[in-house]
Amino acid sequence: MSYTKTPIRIGYCLSLTGPLAGNSQSARLAHEIWRSDINDAGGLLGRPVEFVCYDDEGDASRVSGLYERLLDEDKVDLVIGGYGTNTILPAMPLIIERERYFVGLMGLGVNNALSYTNYFAMIPTGPDPNAALTEGFFEIAAQQTPRPVTVALLSADAVFSKNPILGARANAEKHGFKVIHEAEYSLATTDFAPILDAVAASNCDLLFLCSYIQDSIDLIRAIRKHSFRPKMVGAGMIGPQNTSVKTALGPLLNGLVNYEYWVPVSTMMFPGVAAFLDTYRERASNEGVDLLGHYMAPLAYAQMQVVATAIKSTGGLDDRALSNFTRNAVFHTVMGEIRFGKNGEWEIPRVVQVQFQGIDGHDADQFKYGSRQVVVSPGGLASGQLIFPYASAL
Repeated sequence: MSYTKTPIRIGYCLSLTGPLAGNSQSARLAHEIWRSDINDAGGLLGRPVEFVCYDDEGDASRVSGLYERLLDEDKVDLVIGGYGTNTILPAMPLIIERERYFVGLMGLGVNNALSYTNYFAMIPTGPDPNAALTEGFFEIAAQQTPRPVTVALLSADAVFSKNPILGARANAEKHGFKVIHEAEYSLATTDFAPILDAVAASNCDLLFLCSYIQDSIDLIRAIRKHSFRPKMVGAGMIGPQNTSVKTALGPLLNGLVNYEYWVPVSTMMFPGVAAFLDTYRERASNEGVDLLGHYMAPLAYAQMQVVATAIKSTGGLDDRALSNFTRNAVFHTVMGEIRFGKNGEWEIPRVVQVQFQGIDGHDADQFKYGSRQVVVSPGGLASGQLIFPYASAL
């Protein structure tokens, strides 16, 4: 479609290189698919949409300067938030100072201490994001027979793990589990055997993990090699959501229980998501990004659906008007119905815990549908039964 009007320019940062590149590149492709869709349909306010996207390299120290550049030099019309906590949080002081409308992606609890009224989070963790990420893990553990009673908390010494560990402690207390071992490890760790020896010495029933991609891979391999078998393992690992990690680990994932935001099960086939992911998969292999896109892509596409709905409904690009609308509206997206509440978080959380079951080999196609990732919590979205204990699913 040809346009004569000035484009609407939306600026943001993503970690397109560095340790967060895989997830950010998946989000970037989802944004580009949305841009094609919206421009083919006539744009927004009769104007085409353009993105100005900078690579923050996963480096928090670069973020504020890049957003300053977007606002002061590029003079973009709107800004949106990037991938995760580590790179959204450092943008917030400038966003607050300029009173900008800001819809972020995967920042966990970014606005807990700030309470900035124009911030909105696409991560579906709700008004208590620290706890919501992993509450389902503890909730379903408490329903098992014989009931497990103790838990070990093992996490990377990194910014992203701080809030989930706070949530894990709260969830353990809420559901009646005693924390009997807690340890942090450096992200540079490659030998997890001594760390798991200490976990085994505690004889914990549950092993709660908060890890990131490479250490998730190394931990999972080490757990399978170790003789100790907790009754449940997982909860807060970043990595098993990604297709490359799934195919690298294959059957080693069996039995693990871990968080997800969207999986291809019938209870989560929201309007438009299947068609969107078909388009995503057609482009993903050529663009060298996550082949299935289940983790980042639906949320990134929904992020832009939220922004677009606010623009259309207010008839303009005024940050205050967009924020006022977004606080009070119901959005219909590929992630289902979304309403924002306290601190711009989802009014009702929608984090699921899935158990990997029946994985055979390393082929990506087996993860295309929901049979290998069974939603076990919450009950309203469940697609199957938990295999308990962990050893029974191996």
